[in-house]
Amino acid sequence: MISERCLEYKMANLSLALITPARNEAERIEETLKAVSCQSLQPVKWIIVSDGSTDGTDEIVSRYCHKYPWILLVRMAEERKRSFASKVECFNAGYRILKEMEYDIIGNLDADITFDEGYFEFLIGKFKEEADLGVAGTPFVENGSHYDYRFTNIEHVSGACQLFRRKCFQEIGGYEPIKGGGIDWVAVTTARLKGWKTRTFTEKVCFHHRKMGTGDSNSIGAWLRHGRKDYFLGGHPIWQIFRSLYQMKSKPRLLGGLLLLIGYTWSWVSRVERPVSNELMAFHRKEQMKRLKEVLGIR
Repeated sequence: MISERCLEYKMANLSLALITPARNEAERIEETLKAVSCQSLQPVKWIIVSDGSTDGTDEIVSRYCHKYPWILLVRMAEERKRSFASKVECFNAGYRILKEMEYDIIGNLDADITFDEGYFEFLIGKFKEEADLGVAGTPFVENGSHYDYRFTNIEHVSGACQLFRRKCFQEIGGYEPIKGGGIDWVAVTTARLKGWKTRTFTEKVCFHHRKMGTGDSNSIGAWLRHGRKDYFLGGHPIWQIFRSLYQMKSKPRLLGGLLLLIGYTWSWVSRVERPVSNELMAFHRKEQMKRLKEVLGIR
């Protein structure tokens, strides 16, 4: 029998608010603006926070603000030190504006993402069906492919487009401004730690038009940074060995997996400070080892 709480969500019309941090995205952001403005279920508010853009991003967004009153452009000060935490600062600037508004789902959307016109309606439908769903998203397609979900947790939701139930987002305390990255991962994993369901739904995809993790470095630097991030987010060393070996099968063959392992190992030797709590790290490692046993067929 459907619980009263679940029935309440199924009957409700859940509303969506979006926030997009953007810096110098003039080449891509108009496609994202077109994708959102064509949705069958449009947001009640979409706040685009320009992080001191100098390439015409603001002018493109302003044109759409005049056409769609639910789009709002906010500009951050230009003289700021930038790191991965800058995205959180931008997001929070938009989040403060939303605090007095009525909405049910809050989304963090990258400025270089596109999707079909039923994308948000599909995801909001998942929130209506599952009362304990706290975070939802879809795979992102990049260069014609997406992650292999044998080694990528189906319960993780990519930061390219993350939708949170409002109550869930409040319970996890929002995004943590971690300078070294992993902000999206910490938010989703903390949601599961607090008892919420999180899920990537593979029936739909979004398209990411810039390679993840290479905004400020080449691909070699990106793989090293991924390995370093795996360490400081508390990843289990046994999981890292298998992850690195698996990556050696994909481009750049051998090199990518080797760099992942070097980044992790160097961080361990250097005792890089971990920004996550012991509780979250233990929870994360338990999940990793459970998935590894499933992959290897170990009961």
